[in-house]
Amino acid sequence: MTDQAVDTGGVQLSGDAAEETRFLGRTRELKELRADIERAGLDTLSGRKAPRARVLLIAGKPGSGRTALAEELVRQVADRYRDGVLRVRLSEPDGTPVPVEYTARELLTALDLPTPAGAAEDDLTAALREALADRRMLLLLDDAATAEQVDALLPDTPECLAVAVSGGPLTGIADVRPCTLGGLDTKSALELLSRHTGSVRITVDPRAAEGLVEECQGHPAALMMAGGWLAARPKAAVADLAKHLHTEGDEGTVLSRVFRLAYTSLPGPAARILRLLALAPAGLVDPHTASALAGSSVSSARTTLDDFVAHGLLHAVDSPLPQYEVPGCLHPFLKALAENQERPAELQLARARMLERTVRLLQSCRTITETDNPEAREKLQGMPPSVRFPSPRAAADWLRLRRPALLAAARLAVADGELDTLARRLMSQLVRAMVAHFGTQAAAPDLYGIHRLVLDVAQRRNLPRERAAALLNLADLDARTGRTQEALVRYRAALDAGREANDPYATGRAMESVGGAHLELGDYDRAADWFGRALVERLARGERADAARLYGRIGAAHTFAGRYGEALRNWRAAVAGHRKNGDVAAHARALSELARVQEYAGRPEESLRTCQEAAEWARRAEDVRLQAALHLRLADTLEHLGDPAAASLHRGTAERLLGEEDPDPDAESGTTSGAESGATSGTESDAESGVEPDAKPDAEPEPKPEAKQDPEPEPKPEPNPEAKQDLEPEPKPETTPDLWPDPEPDPGPDAEPDPGPEMKPDPVPEPSDPPEQDANACEIRSTSAED
Repeated sequence: MTDQAVDTGGVQLSGDAAEETRFLGRTRELKELRADIERAGLDTLSGRKAPRARVLLIAGKPGSGRTALAEELVRQVADRYRDGVLRVRLSEPDGTPVPVEYTARELLTALDLPTPAGAAEDDLTAALREALADRRMLLLLDDAATAEQVDALLPDTPECLAVAVSGGPLTGIADVRPCTLGGLDTKSALELLSRHTGSVRITVDPRAAEGLVEECQGHPAALMMAGGWLAARPKAAVADLAKHLHTEGDEGTVLSRVFRLAYTSLPGPAARILRLLALAPAGLVDPHTASALAGSSVSSARTTLDDFVAHGLLHAVDSPLPQYEVPGCLHPFLKALAENQERPAELQLARARMLERTVRLLQSCRTITETDNPEAREKLQGMPPSVRFPSPRAAADWLRLRRPALLAAARLAVADGELDTLARRLMSQLVRAMVAHFGTQAAAPDLYGIHRLVLDVAQRRNLPRERAAALLNLADLDARTGRTQEALVRYRAALDAGREANDPYATGRAMESVGGAHLELGDYDRAADWFGRALVERLARGERADAARLYGRIGAAHTFAGRYGEALRNWRAAVAGHRKNGDVAAHARALSELARVQEYAGRPEESLRTCQEAAEWARRAEDVRLQAALHLRLADTLEHLGDPAAASLHRGTAERLLGEEDPDPDAESGTTSGAESGATSGTESDAESGVEPDAKPDAEPEPKPEAKQDPEPEPKPEPNPEAKQDLEPEPKPETTPDLWPDPEPDPGPDAEPDPGPEMKPDPVPEPSDPPEQDANACEIRSTSAED
């Protein structure tokens, strides 16, 4: 589905550009629409307060100027709505309705509100209505296909106004005000023609011009194509065009007759590019897309696209980069031409070229962010100049502008079902690029959708290893947004898929994730059991660092359950493991947690000695925040033991350490859900449906026992069962094989890759990437921030 653009403002033009885009005609319709805004609704007439926003409906055939009229109405009344304007398109160019989930998410994003990855449609629409409840906004809902689409997005406040654009009535929406469009009046139609042909050709033969307007029935899209046809032929008379259209009779609609004339007059190569634009994802085209579809150079493709705009066959999109939109009214004609004049194999080949070019651009977009890596620089220099970006910022701008088309390309490739290898490579590079430029948190909603597509392909192709990877990534995103129960279900499904694939890494990772989910849900016995199973897997493979970390997770589960003896044994095993591995920072953190459990167990003297040892190891690891935390813990323990003077010294040391350190929000612990046992802080370490163990549960301030005042035994401080310890050692990322191999060198614009599902990737791994697998192999790594 198309990720339609949503914005809260308009574009200000001046001079000739403003004159060329000035709205023409529709004076009566605009007057009626403005009057409808002022007119009392049915609820007001019956004495009730209007429960929802009023809806104005502009209904008309595609190409009738219905969207332009809506935009002009919005421009005229926007100053009445202090909180701005929201715009969203509700249909694909081919008329397919966009799911409400997508449009609600885009509207929330436009309002700078959070959109949790994987949130249900009802939750998103409820959040949207809540956000608009105290705002006075104007909503433009373009190309509405059904009344349900509009109804789900309507604010529950009469302070807002919704302007809906549709091809017909929206039955089911109460008190809707329809405005049905016909053709333009003759004066406005003639002025629209003169914008393309020049005023002289209209004034020298006004009768012929009026006859042309009559033949076009005042249809704006038809008039624009007729004007473009005349502009390309300075010697052609307006009367000749009108006569030609008249001789065709009533065959088809006026729009189809004018389009047929414009299309048949194009040169062969240009006509082929035009009909292949029906394959453009989301109807959005740039020179690279057109170049790949037709197998031509980028420069010639851009020239052809500009000519299409002049002929009224494309719309230029107002953006910093050259981008064009296929008019929705022409999409059915282009699709029919492509199917009738191109063989199925040729269409598949054109689609494969387009996807291959997109993969190259995404690879370049990601690689430009790794210029500090010599291998990445070498890879970038080896790419064709046409797909290289001059700077990381230029790459990020391209990715942001092309995001709707890129996501649509991934969905269309998966839906096609014949280009799964290319689809998987595309999704791999798309996730990598998004994580590199936007970060995991910002890209999470898009990542969630991409991982669901990966899961679809894996299930269709019976690829259990990829299925495990996709399920683990989706579960990680579920866990981050608090849907721990849903995450647990997916972790268990990932475990089954990993066992089916006989993949020990996926199996061990899934076991640990299941344990993390149980820990988050407060089921500490099951958490310890699953961590123990994962530990057995790690020990069997000789993965000592991960085994040491899992000892710590088992110790944490026992701590929350109040089994301090078991917790101490496991934390001591974690300390020993990190010491043998030479991991100074992890050793210090494990000692800190051991001291915490000793304090819980009522052993303050042992806790004091362990804490002092941990502070020394933290100093060696140059972990300033950990040193400060340990000095604060030492101060609490010393106060507990009756030494306030020494406690004061340690508090002063902690304050000095924290004062010397620059604040770094990314260094804060406790940002990862305990259920998500992927790499430490999210999904950035591996953008491709993979997973990496995580060990760091959230932290909560530990209890501070008071110094003894009497000989009575003091109760043991209990850990908060809702808390997750923050000083556990972080995991080291594993090197795993690529989910989809990187693309082979660009063979040039005329290359024709095999479009079929058996299309084989380049078997030679690139220097900067891990070893390659078969095309059906799955990469099991997490999308964590460490990559």
